[in-house]
Amino acid sequence: MAGPEPLLLAEPAQLDAFLKVGVDDPQLLAALTAASSRFRGQVRHPVTRVTGDVEQHDGDGTNVLHLRAAPIVTVTLVEVDGTAVTDYKVLRRSGVLKRTGGGCWPADAEIDVTYDHGLAVVPAEISEVVVDQARVIYRVDPAIAQVSTGSDSVTFAATAAVGVTSQWSEVVTAYRLNRGDGS
Repeated sequence: MAGPEPLLLAEPAQLDAFLKVGVDDPQLLAALTAASSRFRGQVRHPVTRVTGDVEQHDGDGTNVLHLRAAPIVTVTLVEVDGTAVTDYKVLRRSGVLKRTGGGCWPADAEIDVTYDHGLAVVPAEISEVVVDQARVIYRVDPAIAQVSTGSDSVTFAATAAVGVTSQWSEVVTAYRLNRGDGS
């Protein structure tokens, strides 16, 4: 997938409501970018709308082809070894093309899929966990577990060491593709 720099999964103003440093603050924007990238990496797809994406797959002899992003908005072209095919069903939410009529995606065939995918509007639950993660990234140096000066001592929370909250994990699980492969 090539294209412009991905959009943030939350608005800078949402993070600035907590930090009060200004929506143009470079560290705020860097934290929000990092949290958005981390979320995208964990759910294994861009989340936001992408149009005209082209993916190449190798057929495996089954009738199911797992695309790399969801939800699928529209499929404009599917080619098997350069020949357009239309005998498939689109499972939009799961990002799957299922071959119909008893057919399979031929083993060792090159399959090219051109499609639009992703969400037009980022759900509030995604924005919320991205802002929470960005707050941690902004405020905590993850390499520091404890700071002591004189009689004062500060130990960072588990989110700094582990990197995520239970809410983050729940939202990632809800939006992750290909949940069963463990990779």
